[in-house]
Amino acid sequence: MLKLIIGNKNYSSWSLRPWLALKAFDIPFEEILVPLDAPDFKQRVREHSPAGRVPVLVDGDAIVWESIAILEHLAERFLDKALWPADPVARGHARSLATEMHNGFGALRSVAPMNLWRPVESREFPEAALQDVQRISRRWIEARERFGAGGDFLFGAFSAADAMYAPVATRIHTYDIRVDNIVAAYVEAIHAHPAFVEWKQAALNETGALAEDEVDWPTVKRV
Repeated sequence: MLKLIIGNKNYSSWSLRPWLALKAFDIPFEEILVPLDAPDFKQRVREHSPAGRVPVLVDGDAIVWESIAILEHLAERFLDKALWPADPVARGHARSLATEMHNGFGALRSVAPMNLWRPVESREFPEAALQDVQRISRRWIEARERFGAGGDFLFGAFSAADAMYAPVATRIHTYDIRVDNIVAAYVEAIHAHPAFVEWKQAALNETGALAEDEVDWPTVKRV
């Protein structure tokens, strides 16, 4: 059976991505959670991967790290699951969006960490972060308008591209960022997906708080 090594569900946006894909596409796997603040975190993760970071997928002799690489591995390994859109044009667009997410939008990610137990409250963001939101919104609207017929997600049915952008959807929700109606509907669709609901419930049951991911620190706000 596949093994997925992840970090805290409340904070680890990179871990959410492959976990969500595995669950959404009904691919059996064993979950191994290593708390991000564990004193032996790197040692425990390096038992599975030389990168020393989560997430890591162990598939027999194959060791795959980095969320986007894991998603590509799953897409090749489970061709019947259709993690990417079937249409070549849509598939190329989806892969481009996913890669852009993997490499970009650092301004938003740095000031709005994923934090699923924080109450929905707005806060001030620097212009660079707001520009990231605008860029992401344009990408989502274009995908929905061009390829979104037949479903609530970027390419209609849930895909690996949605798994990559799910943490951004949580940020827009948590920090009450004003967005276009199409974007808001997509954020709601991500939050309503059964796999995401399962992940979030587990996140809300966690207890370990990380100062670097709590924007109100030393106060830890919880729903």
